[in-house]
Amino acid sequence: MQAIVDFIVESVGALGYFGIFFMMLLESSFIPFPSEVVMIPAGYLAHQGEMNFFVAILFGILGSLAGALINYYLALFFGRDILIKYGKYVFFDEKTMQKMEDFFAKHGHISTFSGRLIPVVRQYISLPAGLGKMNLALFCFYTSLGAGIWVIILTALGYFLGQNEALLKEYLHIITLGLVFLVVLGIAVYIFYQKRKRQNSKNLG
Repeated sequence: MQAIVDFIVESVGALGYFGIFFMMLLESSFIPFPSEVVMIPAGYLAHQGEMNFFVAILFGILGSLAGALINYYLALFFGRDILIKYGKYVFFDEKTMQKMEDFFAKHGHISTFSGRLIPVVRQYISLPAGLGKMNLALFCFYTSLGAGIWVIILTALGYFLGQNEALLKEYLHIITLGLVFLVVLGIAVYIFYQKRKRQNSKNLG
């Protein structure tokens, strides 16, 4: 296991900031690739003085946004049927598309933020946004905000806990569960607020 960890750290170090950008682009697009493999080693390298902590975070966020934009424009230009037809080659099928569409329909534009914090969902939530022709500036804002939170957490974990694999696994698990809980709570508050807002509008009407 340690040999694998060392190899990943060396690879991220050798590829530098462009490597962070490219690998986070892959993670955020239709190619399944765990962001933990990229940003935690980047945080560890920042702790060792081989990378700048804030620059690594910046390139991580930019890579995530670039990958999300690829999915957004693929959906916008090619449509649902083409995505489903060729998605099987990258482990993406109609069932997954339906789940993402339902998630987006249920939670609205904010799902491009909250979805970035949920494993598996984060890779594909940009597709229904593209299909729905979501405002591009709003999409970039929500995507960058959600991706930024996750990137900062992972990089900080690598910075403070990178040398202790057991602690790293423990905290990553706790943080992932905590984020899912906060996302669910945030969505519930948002939905409640929107319902109250619509109800007040009806009463005034």
